Amino acid sequence: MNAALFTHSELLACEGLGLAPILMRKDEIINLKTAVHVTGRSEKTIRNWCKEFGIGVQPCPGAPLEISAPALEMVRHGDVAALELLREGKRNHPRVRRVFEHLGLP
Repeated sequence: MNAALFTHSELLACEGLGLAPILMRKDEIINLKTAVHVTGRSEKTIRNWCKEFGIGVQPCPGAPLEISAPALEMVRHGDVAALELLREGKRNHPRVRRVFEHLGLP
C-alpha cells in the first residue's frame, strides 16, 4: 500500500505557505449574495467555506468578497479532488471541465 501520510496541501500548510489561491477570471466571480442564493446555504456557511477551502478573496479591507463560482460548486458537492485540480490550474481536466460545463462557463 502506497498511501501518503500528508496531502500536498497539508505539506504546504506545514511550510507556512497555506493553500495556493484559486485563480479566477472575471466571468467566474460571484458575490456573497449570489453564492447564498445559488447554494441555499447561509452567509455564515459561505464565509466559512471561503476560509476553509480558499475559494474566495477579499481584495482589500471593506471590499466585497469575490467567490469562485466553480470552486463553490465543487465544495458544495464535496468534490475536493476537482477543487485541488482547479487550484493547480488544471482547468482542462475532465473532472474540472464537468463543473465548468455545468455552470455554462468557458
